[in-house]
Amino acid sequence: MPLIPYDKQLEPPDEAEIWRFMDMDKFRDLMANEELYFCRTDLYKKDDPNEGLPTDDYVRRVRGLEKFVLDDELTLNSDQASNRLHSEAFYLNCWSLYDGNNTLRMWYRYAPYGVAIRSRHGHLKSALQVMLDDIHSGKVRYGDGDMTGYNLLQCIYTKGDDYVWENEVRAVLCSYDPVGGQARNYRETNFPHREPQDDINPLHPWVHPCKRRRIHLKELVTGIAVSPWATVDTWNEVERDWAKIRTYNFPVFRDLNSPMTPTIEDLRARGW
Repeated sequence: MPLIPYDKQLEPPDEAEIWRFMDMDKFRDLMANEELYFCRTDLYKKDDPNEGLPTDDYVRRVRGLEKFVLDDELTLNSDQASNRLHSEAFYLNCWSLYDGNNTLRMWYRYAPYGVAIRSRHGHLKSALQVMLDDIHSGKVRYGDGDMTGYNLLQCIYTKGDDYVWENEVRAVLCSYDPVGGQARNYRETNFPHREPQDDINPLHPWVHPCKRRRIHLKELVTGIAVSPWATVDTWNEVERDWAKIRTYNFPVFRDLNSPMTPTIEDLRARGW
């Protein structure tokens, strides 16, 4: 079905180059199965507690709440818990908009010894449009200065300023639990906790941590970049085996292949 637009959508041009950084296990899975992997939004909170949520200050602003006022803080808790519960219905497939400036940090953070799948935003949209799900695609906004109203998809497509270097483009697949909707953030005391209380109110077992959707790999992938720190064995495996799978013959190159590229240990010593 066609991609669904959303409020305050930012969309790169179709010809914009996008990269998806991944470790070798995820790369092998993609190449072997020709499936895009979408991870449930709330599972990203291990790395970013605000993933999929508006900031507390934004909620206070749009809801007219005052900080440190007990009733308002309880309302804030309840709102953020509802936002977290709603985020469990959205699954993310994340890419980075390539501009030549952010790749070193992306390699370091997401695929130090792995690869990046190269594509175009228009190719990704074409791959998504044939799926049966409700799917959105667009660029992530950093900071909530341009947000208006109280729209969950705006929250899904907004991250903190600390992540601006990711330059992220994401596909968002929606799959609601058909019998969900219970307030899983409450316990026996009826206090509105900010997070689901999974020990007493777990998700239904049919709510999966991920969604996988078949694609035509050749119509999506334009090339494969290999990490500057990947081993020779990794390079050989990618170039000899996976790049030529099913006679596809994807072009492969080693990114930032220069004696000037710092080592992982150098970057770690700099506080990365």
